[in-house]
Amino acid sequence: MPGTDWKEEMIKIFYRLGAEIKLAQSITEFATIGKENVLWIDLLEPSGDEKRAVESYLGTEIQSRAEAEEIESSSRFYEENDAIFANTNFLSPAGDEMAMETVSFILKDGMLATLREIPIRTFNTLQLKIQARPDEFPDGFTVFVEIMDKRVDLDADIVELISKDVSQFSKRINQKEDISEEFLLDINQLQENSMLVRENIVDKQRLISNVIKSKLCPKTGDIRDDLGVILQDISSLINHINFTFERLEYLQDTVLGIINLDQNNIMKIFTFVSLLLMPATLVASFYGMNVSLPFEQKWWAWIGITGLMIFLVCGTWILFKRKKML
Repeated sequence: MPGTDWKEEMIKIFYRLGAEIKLAQSITEFATIGKENVLWIDLLEPSGDEKRAVESYLGTEIQSRAEAEEIESSSRFYEENDAIFANTNFLSPAGDEMAMETVSFILKDGMLATLREIPIRTFNTLQLKIQARPDEFPDGFTVFVEIMDKRVDLDADIVELISKDVSQFSKRINQKEDISEEFLLDINQLQENSMLVRENIVDKQRLISNVIKSKLCPKTGDIRDDLGVILQDISSLINHINFTFERLEYLQDTVLGIINLDQNNIMKIFTFVSLLLMPATLVASFYGMNVSLPFEQKWWAWIGITGLMIFLVCGTWILFKRKKML
């Protein structure tokens, strides 16, 4: 309809059929797919009918977007009706800032259901890999582990980009290139991005730790070991981003110090010029008074006064120079 915004609504159902993994894209196909064969249900901007169909198929409710975005730990991870509910944020660079999107996960009976509002590269890449290598994904938990692993790798790339920006800023400071208020604001923006990345990584660390501790997490297979390796990678990332943030604080202090020194030098010049001209100004003011003064009737009086003023200026300069105040 003209003048009406249209949003793409999408559902992808990955299910096992023999040795292959097939893709269905309609809720009507739930009737022909056994739950034991479903691997992953991915919802991207789902309609109300699609959400209700998935809820009916899983036998549990799906969180609303408002509930998924809550920051309380009880909303970020909980277990109910033999299902694991987890929410975490996925970051992506958006110009100088970071865009953050909440993704919801539901793990139940070996199935994984995900809910998101925007396309995410990690999901698109993984969906191609699932169909190309079906043997590597026996159930929904392996898909969840792969998503977390790829996401942590992307977070590591973001941390690396921030580190490179910090190194560039450090070079600019060492070369005294464009040290201004705008440069200080750039450092502040990078600090904000670093805090967002750290918050995001810590959130994933908490999520994965809770999944490992859950009684619903498979005790056999490599799921727990793989999640443990991801936790180690996250710990390394946290140490790295903490170090990067400390470097940014140091750079910020350095820039502030340079700006303060420049301002002090400017004030020093103005102060010196004022002191330098003060004796000469005193003489000029004295002879500018409307009273009788010595030598005022002499033709050479102006030459003498000018010479005295120059002498006082030069004397003041020499005095400051000897006192090493310049």
